[in-house]
Amino acid sequence: MAKNWSTFRELLMPDFAETQRGSRGRTLEAALRTAIREGRLPLSTRLPSSRDLAGQLGVSRGTVTAAYTQLAAEGFVVSRHGSGTAVACTLVPPDPRSPDADRAEPRWRYDLRPGLPALGAFPRAAWQAATRAGLAALSDDELGYPNPAGLPTLRRELVGYLGRVRAVDAGDVVITHGVAESLALLAAVLHADGHREVAVEDPTHPGMSEVFAAHGLRPVGVPVDDAGIRVDLLARTGCRVVLVTAAHQFPLGVVLSADRRRELLAWARDRDGLVVEDDYDAEHRYDRPAVAATQALDAERVAYVGSVSKVLAPAIRLGWLVAPTALRDRLVDRKRLSDLGCSPIAQAAFTHLLRSGGYDRHLRRTRQLYRQRRDALLDAVSAELPGWRPHGVAAGLHLVLRLPDGTDDAALQGKLADIGINAPALSGYLVEREAPFPGLVVGYAATTPDRLRAAVSELAGLS
Repeated sequence: MAKNWSTFRELLMPDFAETQRGSRGRTLEAALRTAIREGRLPLSTRLPSSRDLAGQLGVSRGTVTAAYTQLAAEGFVVSRHGSGTAVACTLVPPDPRSPDADRAEPRWRYDLRPGLPALGAFPRAAWQAATRAGLAALSDDELGYPNPAGLPTLRRELVGYLGRVRAVDAGDVVITHGVAESLALLAAVLHADGHREVAVEDPTHPGMSEVFAAHGLRPVGVPVDDAGIRVDLLARTGCRVVLVTAAHQFPLGVVLSADRRRELLAWARDRDGLVVEDDYDAEHRYDRPAVAATQALDAERVAYVGSVSKVLAPAIRLGWLVAPTALRDRLVDRKRLSDLGCSPIAQAAFTHLLRSGGYDRHLRRTRQLYRQRRDALLDAVSAELPGWRPHGVAAGLHLVLRLPDGTDDAALQGKLADIGINAPALSGYLVEREAPFPGLVVGYAATTPDRLRAAVSELAGLS
């Protein structure tokens, strides 16, 4: 085929007769690039001359020449005087295997894992508009390496927002790539200060424990009851740092009571300790306003972390860390050494979304959406699985379904997985102790009411 160019258009090119004349150059360029990437034009294949290909496709010779020039600049083809244009012989041949084949996640018929918002509800148009407006507002200098603490305009906007909605004193806020990075930065600084253990709620999110362990801090589990973490048992651990999800404990869904908050802060003062508050799911309370953040009671004993992952989408990769004054400069330096700071363009877009009210509007819409989905799940469970009871307050993106006593929740998780339902067992979130009861940790935010009802019907049929 390399020398038979009469069939080149039919075999490799799209129908240029249907292409708008003004876009033919880009269409030709894309078609050639795709043919090379897919291996339909093998390495070292000589391409037709610009005159020949222009005649075949009914375009100008300049259009073909421009396409060849662009592909040569990208390294897909090489052009030599007297030898014509050929597919570059140095390209890596296409690999028929998927690069992620060994790590591909299973495709669930019903993915009820916790922690995912309704990604289909992401405000694409508002985010695109915010990105354009934010980019236009950036100065030329701000397109360089950013301040590792974050874009000053975003930090100022967050000070107002967090103070307004969570009563947080956010004067020393640092912008991060999310809660995981915030915890990693804290863990690195705390380890450098000599800490080797960190207390965590038991049960807790395993990812948080993994972050601490990866930075040399051994997680020590502290039981949680209906009032939150057991501060009396925390005092027996010897730890001087504790991670809590006070507004909506993950995964049990309880709220840290006012008495426990006071006890926790008294513990921190007595031990010269630090409370790390992950304000998990604080934005999503359906029956009443959420209580203020614990950080509002003692900004010098609490490091406060949050992100946009549960309100917008994890893909935005933006969060915040409000730390006591004594830690702030070292955390910023760690951030600088880690990645030189978060993208100013994403920060500018989020700044505009906050300033324009778009973030609050989206939150109001999704709060209503998630309440409807939670109600649909609970109605279905009540009708078809009356022996299963919800645990925790009406909040967040997930709930725990307490199973009948004696149920092996890990075995049930396995049976559900066999029929394509991803519903994690509560026992999988434990650190050091046995589960307080058997349960499933069920996320509902990312699933429509009809599909939630269908999933519950299959659960009922299996149990």
